[in-house]
Amino acid sequence: MTEKTALTPSTHTTPPAKFSHGVKKGNILQVAGQVGFLPAVEGQAPTPAGPTLREQTLQTLANVRAILEEGGASWDDAVMIRVYLTDVAHFAELNEIYNAYFEEQGLKEAPAARTTVYVGLPPGLLIEIDALAVLS
Repeated sequence: MTEKTALTPSTHTTPPAKFSHGVKKGNILQVAGQVGFLPAVEGQAPTPAGPTLREQTLQTLANVRAILEEGGASWDDAVMIRVYLTDVAHFAELNEIYNAYFEEQGLKEAPAARTTVYVGLPPGLLIEIDALAVLS
């Protein structure tokens, strides 16, 4: 039986409840929902990257990437990305940011993706992203 390993990169705070930022089991890596918090600073509360969708999306993608890398994966290993927006009006802007980001990453093949509107994020947060990766 393959051991399950919890992943928390040094850029992330310790989760506030009994969950992990990411979990790797065998060649499967699940990244928990991430938001646009700047890298953790000891003794400080998490701080959003900024008030705009662009700032928060780019930081959220960086946070997801940090967990993928902590587990030995890259964006090329991601097979599914789920995006949760707090405002349906952000879909077009998100698609522009998302497309430009992954073009800059030199992604060989795009992962499957879905975007939904979710209004349960803490005040001020506009986006949450999780990912599933399969390592070769």
